[in-house]
Amino acid sequence: MKLSEVKQALTGMSELTFRLEDGTQVPAHFHVTEVGSVKRHFIDCGGTVRKDEAVNFQLWSANDHDHRLAATKLLNIILLSEEKLGLNDTNVEVEYQTSTIGTYGLEFDGKAFVLTNTKTECLAMDACGIPPAKEKVALGKAQESCCAPGGGCC
Repeated sequence: MKLSEVKQALTGMSELTFRLEDGTQVPAHFHVTEVGSVKRHFIDCGGTVRKDEAVNFQLWSANDHDHRLAATKLLNIILLSEEKLGLNDTNVEVEYQTSTIGTYGLEFDGKAFVLTNTKTECLAMDACGIPPAKEKVALGKAQESCCAPGGGCC
């Protein structure tokens, strides 16, 4: 989800909620402790130099159970971040503490923001010698051989 899509979803939103893909709600008293620009400049295992950029939100839950972040407040934080940090309209990633700090993608289901699972992946599979995944083919009912008695091929 791009930053512009987040801003659009926040406009007119009555209650700001986040949840994980498995349905677990981020506690309603969460804080957005950071909005930032994350830029990565790296080389993959195949020797290709790459660049990646994202907008990052960090969600944090404290013991202030009466805290509620309004959608308009988050929108104002984003607008200020765009002005001060020069954020680009890139994909948003979210850091959220579960058993460890996890990095999630972000989607909107019409009511809540959903922290989507991310995964690592080799960017140079050909250099690593990893064979491409084989396409699974559904096998139907086994056909009788045409050379079976009465099959008509002989």
